[in-house]
This record gives sequence, structure tokens and C-alpha cells, in this order.
Amino acid sequence: MIVLVSPAVDSDVLSSSKKKNLNPDENWGIVEESEYFANKVKLFRQDQLDADEFRRFRLQNGTYGSRLNSDFSMIRIKVPGGDISPEQMEKIANLAESFSIGSAHVSTRQNIQLHWVQLEDVSEVHRGLAECGLTSREACGNTIRNVMCSHFAGVCSNEPFDTTIYAKAIAKFFLRNPICQNLPRKFKFNFACCSEHGYVRIADVGLVPTIQDGLRGFRIYLGGGLGAASFIGHLLEEFTPESRLLSTSMATIRVYDRLGNRENPARNRMRYLVNEMGWKKFQAVLLKERDIVEATTSIPTKNSFDNVLNIGNNIANSLSTISAKKILPLINTDNIQTPYERWLNTNVIAQKQLGYYSVSITLGAGDITSNQLRVLAECIREFSEEQKARTTPQQNFFIRYVQSDLIPKLFTKLSSIGLGNPGANTIVSPVGCSGTTSCNLAITNSHRLAKEIQSKFLELNFDKDSDLCTSTIKISGCPNSCGQHEVATIGFYGGATRIGNSMAPIYTMLFAGSTGETGDLGKIVMRVPAKRVIDVVLKIIESYREEKNGNDTLHEWIHKISIGKGDGKIKTLEDIKKILVPVIKLPSFAENPDSYKDYGTDSNFVAKTARGECAA
Repeated sequence: MIVLVSPAVDSDVLSSSKKKNLNPDENWGIVEESEYFANKVKLFRQDQLDADEFRRFRLQNGTYGSRLNSDFSMIRIKVPGGDISPEQMEKIANLAESFSIGSAHVSTRQNIQLHWVQLEDVSEVHRGLAECGLTSREACGNTIRNVMCSHFAGVCSNEPFDTTIYAKAIAKFFLRNPICQNLPRKFKFNFACCSEHGYVRIADVGLVPTIQDGLRGFRIYLGGGLGAASFIGHLLEEFTPESRLLSTSMATIRVYDRLGNRENPARNRMRYLVNEMGWKKFQAVLLKERDIVEATTSIPTKNSFDNVLNIGNNIANSLSTISAKKILPLINTDNIQTPYERWLNTNVIAQKQLGYYSVSITLGAGDITSNQLRVLAECIREFSEEQKARTTPQQNFFIRYVQSDLIPKLFTKLSSIGLGNPGANTIVSPVGCSGTTSCNLAITNSHRLAKEIQSKFLELNFDKDSDLCTSTIKISGCPNSCGQHEVATIGFYGGATRIGNSMAPIYTMLFAGSTGETGDLGKIVMRVPAKRVIDVVLKIIESYREEKNGNDTLHEWIHKISIGKGDGKIKTLEDIKKILVPVIKLPSFAENPDSYKDYGTDSNFVAKTARGECAA
């Protein structure tokens, strides 16, 4: 990782392009939809609208019911490609203060969520979002969810080209499109920037950019996804040219819409269809469907997609004219002393654009207050040539096109509002879904556990250990994988168990999951009581340090153990389980009742769930 020394700051460091808003006028919202939603709420309250019909409607408009209380809602804001402007941040901050709990939450799919909004206030939030070009339309329900794009796209030194414009074109084309308003279940697109950065193997459609014979195109993976049963996506063909991106996408959706299981909600994602048909048969059906799409797609339909691509290309070209002032020397990462150097070590990386750097903003399990959002918006205006930020699958923000001279000032401003923590994208910054803080399906408080781990690991300076920094921890409050636990170095998903006569929250631990084009699913190791998770991870790290052989990182060591090829005394998963068994043992309830309580509560643990709303 590229790390900088602290420089003196030049007064003329900002180029003239800084003053220009480089974002296009991308308006995803429609104000009239808020009025329509308000009328539906009135009909529902007057018993003139069936509860199931209203449920399908509000989910289609990005509004979940809150945990065990249908009078409150979670609003999921779509952020296509993760791109968000400072004006949009400020609007979300205002809406969070006026109608929510004064904070927002970044999800693992680059959405931003507002929790505990009273049902009657949802339409006002929708109106506010539309006024700043945002929408929650189709952020939930049986349709195409937020289109993800690697936050490194456009700045990654290994990318063949910037995929942001393609992600936004797909998002724009399918938003409110009749072709995808009543799919068998939700449907997800994930765009990578290169083979390393992206979640392409765990999406319905995952796309990796590539160039062949001078032509832009993609390696497209189909049928991946996480949940109670997870699958890794299959490669459709060696090269899909840019000109066939739309037809391939349309064909995939049409095949899934026609053949997907509409009877069993537990088995109606596209990954089940691919698995049950067999990949070769599904592939043949899809390629035939693509031929039909290409023979029947109208010129206006194709032009509407191409126009969005052209706008995106113009914006990308304007960014390429930016020139930086200075490049700074590296610091010695073996002798990190100050908080600033510690932050630089993990949160600042060099872009492919010479002299520019991208900065990760470390959040706690995706949470950010309204005041922090406002100051972050100020930071974008003051320090980013791009004049926007990106949300990330690690539940952080990512500010790009920062000149090196400005990085100390940026750190100072971030630190003043509690956003100067190091450890972004490392083991120190665990992913945690919202868990029992808001979700009906959650069994455990995964959200709070992620924060507890972050606090402990920062205290232990784990972000300063390069052998740990490439590892990840991801936590879900149930088996449904909103925390993406199956693609973490160490993953956990929540459950409940009875120990003696008492109930206790418990997590199933997995090893050696990974993302990227060669990504794989983690292997189940053992069950760990919630109040023993931190102790277990610390024991794993202690064992790694004792056994470390050569230059193996923690992630590499865990991978070797997961395939039974450990170099030391710990060779297999069974070996590590033997070491961890004493650690997971709880005292009796009478001796220590707190061990049987979940994080974030002082009451005895009870496994309460309600009807899930992942499907309409």
C-alpha cells in the first residue's frame, strides 16, 4: 500500500477543475412517486388496501417494515455504482434528523439506509430523496436491486477500463422498466474494476472488464449468490463484447423471469434455477435467448441505453484532463508513530492517475451521523477533484482524486468529527449487517458485535500489523448473508442455542472465504457463543503468530488450514477446532449471566424473529 509523509500544504494546490461539479445531472428520482406512496398509506390505514398488496407495493418502493413493529420502516436508498454527491449527503443528513434516528447506515451493497421512519413519514423522505436526484424505487422487492460497481473503478491501476458508466447505464435502463417489475425474486448486478476488486462470483450477474483484440468487453459470471444455500457464479463465455452487454443482460432476466421458481420463496433466486437446470443447459438456453433479444430489440430501446453510455464517457473524459501538483515520498511503515501515519498506512492509496490518492473513511459497521455526513460533504467539496464520493461493500465511504498536499488537512477535518479511524478494508473494520437493531429475520446483534471487534482491534493496534491487514471479518445476524460472511477470511452468522437450561446467542464461524474473480465460499468451522467471538478471533491470531511460516499472511495461513495443508502443528480445521474448544466454553448461567446475553442488551436472550421481507 502506498503511504505518504506529512507535507506542508501549498495555498494554490487546488486546480481550477476543482470548482466544477464533474457529476452529470443524474436524476434517479420522481417526486410524484412520493405522493402516490402517501395515498397508498392512507388507503392501507383505512383498511381499503389489503395488507399483502400494500406490503408488495412498499417493498417495490424500497421500504421495509422495521423489526417487530409495522408502524415504522427502514428506507433503503439506491446509490447506483456507489456514486454520491455532497448535496445528496446533506439531504440524507437532513432527512435522517427530521424523520429517522439522526444517523444513516451504509449497506454491503452500496445502499444507504434510514431506520425507524414512521410509516406516515416515508412519503416525505421519498420526496426529499427525489428532490436531490435519489430514489428508493426497487431497492427492495422482486426486481433489480442497486447495481454495484467497485469503488476503485476509474482509479484502479489494474483495470482495462472504467466500468462505472456501464453500471450506471444498466441501472438507468432497468429502473422502472416493465421487464423486471415482477421477477420470481430479487436480482443483482455486480461490476468489478479488475479481477481482484469486485464481488462478481456472488451475484446473479457479475461482470469483469477485459479487452480483446482492441475491443472492450466483459467476462460475465451468472448464477452466483449468498444465503442459506450459496453458489459461485459460472463463466458465460470467454469474452462478451461491449455491444452485447445489454442483450446479454436482457436475455438473462427474461430466462429467469420465465423459468424461475415462483412457488417456493426459499428456492426462487436465479442461483437455484442454474443449479437445478445444470449450468450447460442454462447456458444454452440463455445464449439462444440472447439471439432472440438481438433480433427483436428496437432501435429506440438500444439508443436509450447507448445514450447513457455516451454521457458517462463524456464525464470520464473530463476527469482524465485533471493534473496533479505533487507526489510525496513514502514513509517507513515499520515505524508508524503518529495517528496520522497510522491512518495513512491503511486508509490512503495511490490512484493510477499520477499524484492523486483515494481515501477510505472508516465507519463503525456502516453507521454515520447526520453531522458527520455534513462534514464529509464539506470534505468532498474542499478536497476532491472529482466532487463526489463512493459507498463501498465494506460499509465505508471512499473519496477519490485527492491531491497529496491536501491529505493532512483532510485527516484533521475527518478526525474532528470522529471519522479519522485507521483500518479501513482490513481486519480492524469488520462488516456487520443491521442484525436485531432493525431486521425481522435477525437472531443476533451482528451490528453491535462488529463495533465491539473494531474497538478492541483498534486498541490492540492490529491495523499496524501488515500480516493481518489483508484479512477480513464479516458478520451476519442470521444465515441469510446480508453481512456476506461466506466471503470473509473469518465469517460469522447468528443463531441461538440452549446451554443447560438457558438460551444464548451463538455464531457459526467460517474460514477462508474470498472475493474477486477467483473468490470462493468459506468453510464452516464451529459454533461460537456471541460473548466468546472476540476471544476466539484473538486465539486464532495468537495461533497464527506462533505458527507463522515465511511470509504467509493471516489470510493465507487460514486458507492453508481450510484445505488441510497447514505448515505447522495446525494443519487442518480439526486441529484449530481442538485449540478453540476451551475458549468457547461458557460458565454456568448462575456464575455469569452476562455471558448468555447478546451485545447491546441487558435483558436475557430470546430468539425472536418475524416474517422476513427479502421477497415481496
